[in-house]
Amino acid sequence: MFVKKLLYFSYEKFLEKGVKKGEMPTHLGLILDGNRRYAKEMGYDDVTMGHKLGANKLDDVLQWCADLGIKIITIWVFSTENIQRDKEEVEALLKVIQEKIEELAKSPVIKKNGFRIKALGKIDTLPEELKAAIKSTEESTQTYTNHMLNIAIGYGGREEIVEAVKKAVKEKKVSTIDELANSITLEDITSHLYTNGIPDPDLIIRTSGEIRLSGFLLWQSAYSEFYFCDALWPVFRKIDFLRAIRSYQHRNRRFGQ
Repeated sequence: MFVKKLLYFSYEKFLEKGVKKGEMPTHLGLILDGNRRYAKEMGYDDVTMGHKLGANKLDDVLQWCADLGIKIITIWVFSTENIQRDKEEVEALLKVIQEKIEELAKSPVIKKNGFRIKALGKIDTLPEELKAAIKSTEESTQTYTNHMLNIAIGYGGREEIVEAVKKAVKEKKVSTIDELANSITLEDITSHLYTNGIPDPDLIIRTSGEIRLSGFLLWQSAYSEFYFCDALWPVFRKIDFLRAIRSYQHRNRRFGQ
């Protein structure tokens, strides 16, 4: 066991040394997948335990990002589709998210590294206690400027785009449908997204082995790089993280050119 830990530690340091020589993503997106599967694999009767363990993992990952100088992190914790799950599971998951958001406001990782926290999604549809926790945490971190942590909650990529188009249309002063259609630009939509003013993600990592975005930052990810990791989120290791960054650094980003 000691030899195995020593080899792991040595390999981790080797990876980290190499990664630090390369260019870092400015904006990293994370799809935190695999909490329920992990709970079932570990034999827990209540899958909420997987969500709690997943919430604990976030602190480590934020510190890894800060250590590498990654400025913006967007995590997806609850989608608009998740509401269709069993009512008791949804309520338990939202409670875990609420407790984590409250914890983040006092977290040494957040304070030490200066993470400003912002929630993205249909916040008005969330339970009152959760909305209050989000507001309080956003306000308590609003002066931090070193890093940004976006929490996508009650979020769906298609819904975000539809909402942005509706807002853009309402601002137009035109006489006909044709004029309206011809007046809509990329910037009109971009300026009404939840991420307005935030650079698009350079790299998106999804854990659990699933190879799809499931609607995460659909508009913003047009030229993002993707990395799909087999590890379930609660057991996502620093080695997994560093491998993802290394893979990103080895790619030739052409942005469609």
